[in-house]
Amino acid sequence: MSRILIQNPLAVATMNDSKDEFTGGHILIENDKITSIGQDVLDIPADEVIDASGMVVLPGLINTHHHLYQTLTRNIPLMQNQSLFSWLTNHYEVWRELTEEAVSISAKTGLLELMKSGTTTSSDHLYLFPNHTSGELIDAEIKSAREIGIRFQPTRGSMSLGKSKGGLPPDDTVQTEGEIQADTERLLAKYHNDSDGAMVRISLAPCSPFSVTPELMKSTAEFALANGLQMHTHLAETLDEETFCIEQFGARPAKYVDDLGWMNSNAWFAHAIHLNDDEIQRMAETDAGISHCPTSNMRLGSGIARIKEMMDAGVRVSLGVDGTASNDAGNMLMEIRNAMMISRLRDESFWLTAREVLWLATRGGASVLGRNDIGELSIGKQADIALFSVEQLEYAGGMSDPIASLVFSVRTTSVDYLIINGEIQIRKGCSKIDEKALLKTHNDIAGEMLQKAQQKTGINFLE
Repeated sequence: MSRILIQNPLAVATMNDSKDEFTGGHILIENDKITSIGQDVLDIPADEVIDASGMVVLPGLINTHHHLYQTLTRNIPLMQNQSLFSWLTNHYEVWRELTEEAVSISAKTGLLELMKSGTTTSSDHLYLFPNHTSGELIDAEIKSAREIGIRFQPTRGSMSLGKSKGGLPPDDTVQTEGEIQADTERLLAKYHNDSDGAMVRISLAPCSPFSVTPELMKSTAEFALANGLQMHTHLAETLDEETFCIEQFGARPAKYVDDLGWMNSNAWFAHAIHLNDDEIQRMAETDAGISHCPTSNMRLGSGIARIKEMMDAGVRVSLGVDGTASNDAGNMLMEIRNAMMISRLRDESFWLTAREVLWLATRGGASVLGRNDIGELSIGKQADIALFSVEQLEYAGGMSDPIASLVFSVRTTSVDYLIINGEIQIRKGCSKIDEKALLKTHNDIAGEMLQKAQQKTGINFLE
């Protein structure tokens, strides 16, 4: 049995049902679980003792919406100042150059970036499968996640509505419903684990109303419900999407997916910005979940989601960094801060507090991913823990509330310790990965993809 003992933390935010916080004391990890936690000093032998004095200790952060392959296409000049539909149309020309190696490398880069900001569990939404490449792109992501030790809940994304049929994506990036279903069943048989402590779980995720047929949306919901799977999609992200749904389907986005069987407790939706009161109430009644992506929403000018109203209504809300072409970062601490800050552009009655956004990034994330084994520091829960030293310049003067300082202040360094499934994956800010070699390969692939896209399309992406 392996044993890690965390001693004398400056502050612990448990995120348990009672929202307990304490100073000093201990957290004991045995194998992959927390077996003791409290304010008393524990003096027992351990394989490793971490002196957490000067550190804030949180449950590992949980990211519920990402497109990891987009780490290859950050801040491309042409798309820097475009809103969603034009941003997507131009990016598709680059993304159609994806290969299995590109997906593998970008997943490793994106997941490691998340880990350095305190993330121990991440979802991912990979919906783009260029016809020329391997069909095992989700496999490549899972392999990368296993190599760096993060808890991973990839979604088998899909697009079936190509440009020739009125959708946005190029035809050579979409698949038939038969191809999608066959690969879904293959992935579930090979990787899916719904037991407590699972390191890999598969969810299902048609991309969006403007890239997926109604038939695929409906059949995905039916299959997910029949097999006890979580399901995910983009929803109500922009007013353009709203117009598209009304013109194509005769309904607003939320009503459209509701009619197709998507308003259920196993569903969570990315963005959900443009919802009216009735739609928020419907989500609460059906126990649907939300992934709030404030940085991406600002980056693309999509709008400000009505998070406080959702929370007050009882909608389950989490946080997602979204893809790193619409965020340009995969930093959960920044996402937490931006969730608080963007709420304060509204009336004061809708403001979110530091502890509310921390809850969204921990317990909220666990809830929308359908898990109760992560997201809190409690006996019997998985040992997914982030330790942040606040004895740093950016926190000076903030020790009247060190937990809130992680939200209000801007951290400039990696998490100090990151423990996932009872194993230390980041120690004193350093990962186990050869980051220099990873970045070299990553940037080479990114450059090659952009060059190929420019040659094939004649588009000057650097203008």
